[in-house]
Amino acid sequence: MSDVSIAQAPWLGDAGLQKLLSVLSAGGEEARIAGGAVRNALLGEAVTDVDIATTNLPDAVIARAESAGFKTVPTGKEHGTITVIADGTAYEVTTLRADIETDGRHARVAFGRDWKRDAERRDFTINGMYAEADGRVIDLVGGLADLQSRTLRFIGDADERIKEDYLRILRFFRFFAWYGAGRPDADGIKASARLKSGLDGLSAERVWSELRRLLSAPDPSRALLWMRQAGVLTRVLPESEKWGIDAVPGLVDAEGAEGWKPDPLLRLAAIVPPDAKRLVGLAERLKLSNAEAERLQAWANAASPAAECGEAELARMAYRGKVGGLTDRMRLSFAGAQAKSDAGTAAGYRRLLAFLAAWEKPAMPVTGNDLLAAGLMPGKSLGTILKSLESEWMESNFSLSRDALLKRAAEIVTQS
Repeated sequence: MSDVSIAQAPWLGDAGLQKLLSVLSAGGEEARIAGGAVRNALLGEAVTDVDIATTNLPDAVIARAESAGFKTVPTGKEHGTITVIADGTAYEVTTLRADIETDGRHARVAFGRDWKRDAERRDFTINGMYAEADGRVIDLVGGLADLQSRTLRFIGDADERIKEDYLRILRFFRFFAWYGAGRPDADGIKASARLKSGLDGLSAERVWSELRRLLSAPDPSRALLWMRQAGVLTRVLPESEKWGIDAVPGLVDAEGAEGWKPDPLLRLAAIVPPDAKRLVGLAERLKLSNAEAERLQAWANAASPAAECGEAELARMAYRGKVGGLTDRMRLSFAGAQAKSDAGTAAGYRRLLAFLAAWEKPAMPVTGNDLLAAGLMPGKSLGTILKSLESEWMESNFSLSRDALLKRAAEIVTQS
């Protein structure tokens, strides 16, 4: 037991949480806050999920919680985890355990009562701490010192921790992006490089989930650098191999300067080539959502306007393509110009981005039905005339009226 406390954390005083901890700690049993909630409370950062570790077996957790009036859901009972709903808040309550067999993706566990052994089966020292109901922190793995120095370190032998679950390689870099400073632990880097082939056996959903979280960090630049050094980035994102990660620091700086929210998809676009065919393969391999895949395609297929581009020309580009893809393209161009201290070019892209943010796509004033009503015959030529009218309307900066376009249609028919 340390003299460090998280008693100041506002969520710790929640009546439902305190009642649950009390119920689970009665009769010689114990229950403590575990993992990320302790870490974030020590850092003064937001806590979204509170997990509880306990000496109670899963059936006892259910019985005790329900006797206290709480609802339970056996979300992972075979692995010792019961979700308890206390006053509308969900808590994952997990029995102390130890891995007895692993295949790099899944583990078979044995339940126990040894807090140190439970801590030692966790991934990183900063995630391996507990806290009592009164806030006192229990550190059995050196997490407090590592958290103070912002050192990301595997608990125990890095190779062993990774072989238990190869996703921990990506988690190593993800947690470094969020909580690390300087450089990651050397043993962790070396073990990640040695064992990176194990990533090939992971599900695409797990890999992309970790990458997305890593790319959502305030500044993932150093984590990406170490991932590349260890050969991990190329392993999970081969498209980045000849493209590089050099654009990310500039993009992060631009986000801060312009007030853009960290955007994992835009950061992904910054480290892969705008090659629509290759991005189809990337989306299929990582099982991106339809919206994510479509956004990357829109970016890859978007026009690439120069900073001196006029607003009328940009409006035509936006009308022909997708505004989102064009915006992503120009944000990356703006960030690149800022990184090179090219103030003039950056100002040009800032102007274009401001115009595009306020731009609304106009509706073509004339439709095929309008042309039929005006007496034109249906058929292939109707589509050709409509396309010609749309081009003239765009060239007029979308100013030609419906009457003017119908008159022009009649002229085209007469001339043909």
